[in-house]
Amino acid sequence: MTGAELERLAAELGIDVVGAAPAEPYADTERHIRERRERGLFADMRFTMARPEVSCHPELLLPGARSVVSAALCYYEPGPAAGPGEGRLPRYTWRNAYAELREKLERLGERLGGTYRVLVDENQHVDREGASRAGVGFYGKNTMIITRRHGSWVVLGTLVTDVEIEAAPPLELDCGECRLCIDACPTDALDEPGVLDSTRCLSYWTQSRQEVPEDYRAELGDQVYGCDICQDVCPWNRGIEKRRAGEPLTEGAEPVVSLLDWLQAAPDELSRRYDRLYVPRNDGRYLQRNVLIALGNTGTEEELGAIEAFKDDPRLGAYAVWAAERVRQGRGGARVRAS
Repeated sequence: MTGAELERLAAELGIDVVGAAPAEPYADTERHIRERRERGLFADMRFTMARPEVSCHPELLLPGARSVVSAALCYYEPGPAAGPGEGRLPRYTWRNAYAELREKLERLGERLGGTYRVLVDENQHVDREGASRAGVGFYGKNTMIITRRHGSWVVLGTLVTDVEIEAAPPLELDCGECRLCIDACPTDALDEPGVLDSTRCLSYWTQSRQEVPEDYRAELGDQVYGCDICQDVCPWNRGIEKRRAGEPLTEGAEPVVSLLDWLQAAPDELSRRYDRLYVPRNDGRYLQRNVLIALGNTGTEEELGAIEAFKDDPRLGAYAVWAAERVRQGRGGARVRAS
């Protein structure tokens, strides 16, 4: 199959960017993963870094694998800023774009024929490397894959197939001298361009089972999960942002959440409601921890009662005490009277 035929099929299915590469080992990526893991840059994250002997070998993911098809689906849409009592979610979580891409890739596999395997947001394959090799995008200094037309506002997925597909040339593009993402990161997680230090990444700390360091809590502001800072400042993202400016929000998309609703929900119900988010052990108390941090940054006297209801909680009590003290000191949304 030619690259043009693949692009035509993908466009018919609503896939924004597609390309193919031979099903060959990602030797350099495997080496980089092992080196960065030894340096502790992944903290306690597992994902594709846990078993590079699997995730960097697409040729082993399917008997007779010949081609790796990489696909990108743009999830960008404009949305409101968080208001009083609200927390922000990163754009990729506003709706389940991964599920949408997975369904499109299944349909693409059926159209291609042969035997295939779809992997979307799974630990068995390094989707970013597949996308780079297939010409879907290039690695930015923020470690994200950046596409020519949609910037980095994309989710990635992979289809491994025994059908031979013409390989696409890699994009001959890079970030040049730009370092906006490096300078914008409030915790210096990108000080080494193209390498993310997860131990300093705000997105990591919202998903970690470890205690969130106090030095990083204030930097989270009203963010209750993830972080978009390095994408918000990226010049490659301006094109899609301009093209979609003013479009209505997709029905069901959720850019902001009620902090008190999250805080007062049953943890199990909360984790089920937001099963599109990675939550350690599927324990909703980790999301409530993030809410207490957000309230410590934005809360007011009206929310002190809800915060302090957790002060004796064995898991969340320390965060509640921290948040309540910040609100009393006026570091939240307004200065309040000491009780």
